[in-house]
Amino acid sequence: MPRYIAFFGSINVGGNRLTMADLRYAFEREEFENVETVVASGNVLFDYDDRPTEGLEDLLGHMMADRFDIDSFAAVRSAAEVQAAIEGNPFVAGGDDQKVHTLFLSAQPDPDNFAALAQTHATRGPERLAIGPRSLYIDFVNGVGTSRLTSAFIERRMGCRGTARNIRSLRRILEKMV
Repeated sequence: MPRYIAFFGSINVGGNRLTMADLRYAFEREEFENVETVVASGNVLFDYDDRPTEGLEDLLGHMMADRFDIDSFAAVRSAAEVQAAIEGNPFVAGGDDQKVHTLFLSAQPDPDNFAALAQTHATRGPERLAIGPRSLYIDFVNGVGTSRLTSAFIERRMGCRGTARNIRSLRRILEKMV
């Protein structure tokens, strides 16, 4: 049975408080197997029948709304997709693993929207951006905490939801998946 990771956004922020024990229990009730939370809140490893990750994202979004009344986006990826998110990120080689991120998106980014985002942000900060498969690669050169490049800013311009993880976390997660 394939192993997946669900990267949840909007958990334990803005009043959406949820324990990882409750989240694991919800996964088990939905008949996901070998459920484990990992690295930090909002990352859930699980086994499930082989199916497209986009369909699992919809299923988990409904589960969060139904069980917890939380409007959350879950980016679901296979081990191969997590590995590609690390290897395909052009900022990994020269960047800091805690500042280089992959922002997993709910849809493939439109190249025109990405170009507009990059142009708009060019005067706002030093971050570097690149487009990937259902993702954006971001180097938060001076750190996430001081950046004006927020998820809300990106989501408005890209027209889809997303949740980011740094390369250090992605490597640790990938180790647990394989």
